[in-house]
Amino acid sequence: MTPGQVGTSVTGTPHIAARPGDFAPLVLMPGDPLRARRIAETFLHDARQVTDVRGILGYTGTHRGVPMSVLASGMGIPSVTIYATELFRHYGVRRIVRVGTAGAIPAAVSVRDVVIAAAAHTDSSLSRVLVDGVTLSLAPSYRLLRAAADAAGPALCGDAAVHIGPVLTSDHFYLARPALFDALEDRGTLAVEMEAAGLYAVACAEGGEALAVLTVSDHLRTGDALTAEERESDFDRTLRIAATALLTGV
Repeated sequence: MTPGQVGTSVTGTPHIAARPGDFAPLVLMPGDPLRARRIAETFLHDARQVTDVRGILGYTGTHRGVPMSVLASGMGIPSVTIYATELFRHYGVRRIVRVGTAGAIPAAVSVRDVVIAAAAHTDSSLSRVLVDGVTLSLAPSYRLLRAAADAAGPALCGDAAVHIGPVLTSDHFYLARPALFDALEDRGTLAVEMEAAGLYAVACAEGGEALAVLTVSDHLRTGDALTAEERESDFDRTLRIAATALLTGV
């Protein structure tokens, strides 16, 4: 399948093996397939696997009695846009909340904090190709953003701080750019990650709703970082906020 082509059948799309109706309208989207499996096993009720093409795992169950699915996105804008597009366009999905990790930029944001991405800057060309001649602003669904902000109190987050503001979605993981991070911090950017802008762009194009709720796993300034085990235990806060946002108005 080449870029831009569309192919669907009763056995799925080019990248998802699920059948029509296998996905719920509400989807949690981590990057890591193993994290998707963990969410299905520990957070959803009666979850069943619905796809495993290329190792990208997806499951559908219920949460608080409401059908809900989880599908991994893989890493980076190209990957998340493929999966989000196919979910919105071919499976009747209406809301996707990314639950992932991010690197903090300012000192006011600490490892283990939660960042709710109220906008997504990007160094990708994505924002310039959606509408000819315009650099499109990439923002989440206000309804999901408001619901996540309302949910992000001590009952769900404990002592962890919650920050709401813009993030940078970057195509580059290892490229060191201190001057860029200084400029972004001066303009209120909270963290850097690799998928939110892609998800927001697809939701805009497909008429869906999207949001990114992120755990700060490392700090670009101090070098502080969570271990793999700590990432799993501290991930639950973002998951609870994301699920609460997905359920708003349902």
